[in-house]
Amino acid sequence: MDRAVVALVVLVAASGCLGVSPDGSNAPGTPAPPADADLANSYAVTVTAVVDGDTVTVRYRNGTQDTVRLLGVDTPETGGENDAAEFEGVPETAAGRACLAEAGHDATRAMTQRLLGETITLGVDAESDRRGYYGRLLGYLYQDGENVNYWLLTEGHARVYDSQFTEREAFDAAEQRARADGTGLWTCATEDPPTATGTGDGTVAADGGTVTGALAITEIHADAAGDDRENLNDEYVRFENRGETALDLSGWTVADAADHRFRFPDGTTLDPGARLTLRTGSGTDSATTLYWGQGSPVWNNGGDTVTVRAANETVMARQAY
Repeated sequence: MDRAVVALVVLVAASGCLGVSPDGSNAPGTPAPPADADLANSYAVTVTAVVDGDTVTVRYRNGTQDTVRLLGVDTPETGGENDAAEFEGVPETAAGRACLAEAGHDATRAMTQRLLGETITLGVDAESDRRGYYGRLLGYLYQDGENVNYWLLTEGHARVYDSQFTEREAFDAAEQRARADGTGLWTCATEDPPTATGTGDGTVAADGGTVTGALAITEIHADAAGDDRENLNDEYVRFENRGETALDLSGWTVADAADHRFRFPDGTTLDPGARLTLRTGSGTDSATTLYWGQGSPVWNNGGDTVTVRAANETVMARQAY
């Protein structure tokens, strides 16, 4: 039996004396803790936000919220540049970093699909620090009898973070198996890692931040005039078809670094040389302008990443600013 499974059995067995029922829910009358000193070994929590592949925001039964950094694992960055040297075998090149960035987005999507809005069990480890450098709670997440931290490793969404914790041996073994099988992010560990381009002529910029092909991101206007919240349609992204044939954008998506997504309506096409503007607010769509319909700004004034994906999730264009 894997050590991760053993740890879960111990956790559940101990729940009777921790104020947690066998199904992972808090016993009646047992408040969730707002402070470290009150935190027992496990609590039922609801995931209210997925920050990225290894960080989530949770809400306790009493309404208190906390940010949890998943213990013992590290997923690639999505909003900043990755250090390829931290991921064994991944080349320290623009292609390697771009491959890791896409793997980071994959991890965030996987965690969002699995956990967002779900009530799960949060556990802490006696051998680990209670909180990390940025004040985030370090813990294990359990869902349906499975250690989610361990699952990230088996699916190739994460590497083992070099630190002290009870499940280190089992986590190391899971990472080694994923690396040996070339699972998930470990597909990046080749001399020529797959690039996130949708066309044969796609290239990755030297900083790893831009993917270009027939569709180009020609302008990102993140800082609207005046108060961004009152001028949403002055926040926009502009695209251009620099290819020689029309592009059918039906089902393609545009996303920011936090993976807020706009889906191009069916029948959206862009002729060679034509431009299309996506505005954040509301309005009437036309052949040259589409409206996201958001009620608040999307693009961060201080920096963000615009990613365009085809309906099959292939990255067709990406621009960081």
